[in-house]
Amino acid sequence: MRIRHIAIFSAAVLAGALAGSLVGPRPAEAVARELIELQRDVTSLLQGQKDLSTQVTQDNTVMKTLISQSSDTVGKLGSTMSSLQKSVQDVQANAGARLDTMSTQVQGLSDNLEEIKSRLGKLNQQLVDLQNSVQSLDAKISSGATSAPAAGLATPTSSTGTTGTTKPTAYSGGSGSGGIPAGAPSADTLYSNGLRDITSGKYDLARSEFEDYLKYYSETDLASNAQFYLGEIFYKQKQYVDAVAAYDKVLSNYPKSFKLGPARLRKGMALLELGQKNGGVRELREVIKRFPGSDEDRLARAKLKELGVPITAASR
Repeated sequence: MRIRHIAIFSAAVLAGALAGSLVGPRPAEAVARELIELQRDVTSLLQGQKDLSTQVTQDNTVMKTLISQSSDTVGKLGSTMSSLQKSVQDVQANAGARLDTMSTQVQGLSDNLEEIKSRLGKLNQQLVDLQNSVQSLDAKISSGATSAPAAGLATPTSSTGTTGTTKPTAYSGGSGSGGIPAGAPSADTLYSNGLRDITSGKYDLARSEFEDYLKYYSETDLASNAQFYLGEIFYKQKQYVDAVAAYDKVLSNYPKSFKLGPARLRKGMALLELGQKNGGVRELREVIKRFPGSDEDRLARAKLKELGVPITAASR
């Protein structure tokens, strides 16, 4: 556009000069001088046009270079963002696996604590029985019954042996019971090995150990724990049908187990994994109803919220 204006302006100048020379007679030298000046002006204008064109070309080259550099920078930034996103995903996946392992380890520690509490309770009961027997013996001695000492000494032994039923014997892992073969591992050994192997991811080995525990020591306080951990192993191996069956055995065979809440929660989760949403939601609501304020209650509420399922007043 600018070049066009310059050409028009040059033509106008030439036309004006010619018109001026035609209007009035002028000396030849003056006309020649004007023509020379006019030619010089036109040459200057053409040079300016050329310089302007060169400048525009240079500016375009610079702009292309900047655009290319910007594109390269954007590409590198996109690649960096993709790598960063992948790193974040890897960290999240590893964190989830570590959290699952830690949860299992904490569960094992909790079980060990419950086992210790159970044994302390039994020992305390045995001490109470022994104290009662001694007091009874003292009363008989005070009343002058000479035959009382022998009978009194027999009483603590009988009381101690019957207070814990067959459970303390199972903890010792002895083979005196008809159902336990000679050389079988003790209850403590099987249970500890099972916990160790499940926390280290050796699920098949842990499954075998917990099954042996239930086979030989099904009457102990930790039998329900072993049954629960069988369900956990099936769950971790994505065998959800078997997991539901294992959790059901905890709920039906061990009504006084402290694993009832976790078993019902995990049963609900397994049902959801099987696509049985109604059954899973029903189990989660039952957890909230039966175990208010517990960790299982909190987890069940969170899962129902995630599913977009309301917690009805009846489930509270």
